[in-house]
Amino acid sequence: MRWFGWFRHRAGGTDREGTAPSRRFVFVRGRRYVADAPYMLPKDEAEINRLDFQHFLLRSALRGNFAAPIDQPRDILDVGCGTGRWPLEMAALFPGANVIGLDIVPPPVDAGERVDTRPENYVFVQGNVLEGLPFPDATFDFVHQRLLIGAIPAQRWPGVVRELVRVTRQGGWVELIEPAPVPGNAPGLATLSRWMAELTQRRGIDMRLSHEIGAALQAAGLRAVVQRDYNLPIGRYGGRIGQMAEANYLSLLTSMSSLMVPQGITTAETFAETMRRAREELARGRHILPYYLAYGQRVV
Repeated sequence: MRWFGWFRHRAGGTDREGTAPSRRFVFVRGRRYVADAPYMLPKDEAEINRLDFQHFLLRSALRGNFAAPIDQPRDILDVGCGTGRWPLEMAALFPGANVIGLDIVPPPVDAGERVDTRPENYVFVQGNVLEGLPFPDATFDFVHQRLLIGAIPAQRWPGVVRELVRVTRQGGWVELIEPAPVPGNAPGLATLSRWMAELTQRRGIDMRLSHEIGAALQAAGLRAVVQRDYNLPIGRYGGRIGQMAEANYLSLLTSMSSLMVPQGITTAETFAETMRRAREELARGRHILPYYLAYGQRVV
């Protein structure tokens, strides 16, 4: 399509006026964060490694990269693509489709920091769904967004979902995947979840909304909405998936501690001790890590 070739020519991304959006960064306790966005996690090499690891965890646990009943989509969009693993794999799975990965910051390879080969049917576009997607109405057959609960303020969710629907063609599908904190009464894990909630609430983010993504799709006018709830084991009792889930969750919390400590939510010493207790609780307990997946079809 003409627009896809144009974006390939403009590799690096554009906004609605055709100029690449600039982003400022701040460094907090050695981690790099986007300065002008509510996103709570770093945008640096360590986070890239965690996101890739998380992708492999979800692909294994959910037994694939998508759940919506798509057949042979012509155009696929991944909103908040992170490292680009998901859209790259979709480009390989559907070689006849045009696949776009969109994120607020390009991953290193798309920023020209690494030498890599991208398939001809994939392109990265820099953008921010909170500022509107830089695509015409009804552009994609499949729009995918996952793990942005920590980047979207609660009051912005209805508008974000409407924007995903706007760029979806009639008959196309929108799919969302979001996590929730580890539930339970174990003191260490409960304390970490409480600190996470306090940090997110300060940015207007509500992690409790993750289980309402199916309702959000329905409210945006999608039909045939399906929501699936997954309780991943977290800890060694869960075998390979459980150990991967534990490593990812603790790494996520460690990243968030770089903001928790400067904001006075906890101290570095208290955080380290609480993490030690949480590891012990995971080693001897049977805890779960909830994920929610929902998809729906645009029919009008």
